Amino acid sequence: MSEAVPRKLAPSTEQELRRLKPFLKAMSALNRAVFRWTGGRLGGRFLRGAPVGLLTTTGRRSGARRTLPLIYLADGERLVLVASQGGMPRNPLWYDNLVTHPEVEFQTPRGPVRRYRARTASPEEKRAYWPRLCAIYPDYADYQARTERDIPVVVLDPA
Repeated sequence: MSEAVPRKLAPSTEQELRRLKPFLKAMSALNRAVFRWTGGRLGGRFLRGAPVGLLTTTGRRSGARRTLPLIYLADGERLVLVASQGGMPRNPLWYDNLVTHPEVEFQTPRGPVRRYRARTASPEEKRAYWPRLCAIYPDYADYQARTERDIPVVVLDPA
């Protein structure tokens, strides 16, 4: 019996990101609206049951508050996020926003909006969280294989 050969994924490109961006924005807006309307009963799960919550950041340049749905891992009082952007070549804008303004809010399904302080996980923390993150959403491993950047893992500590 031969071993399975890991599939080589083509790297993501800026052109793919430009093409995909309007679709992602529309889907995020729809998910955000449905989540808020139902308190997360709808819109609180993604593919294969991955939990989804709403992250609110402050724009690094505009100062405007921005809310988007993201998959999260609960770790006690902490929440853990992945700034994957589907394996695209650049970090998502929400990640840049929370690096500049680490005070964020997050709402889990059927839960209240809570305040957190965001930080990028240390390499040791990322190594510990990565298998758990890939267990709730296996595509993260494919996204990391698609890009040359080290996909950041973000830890939200209660404020």
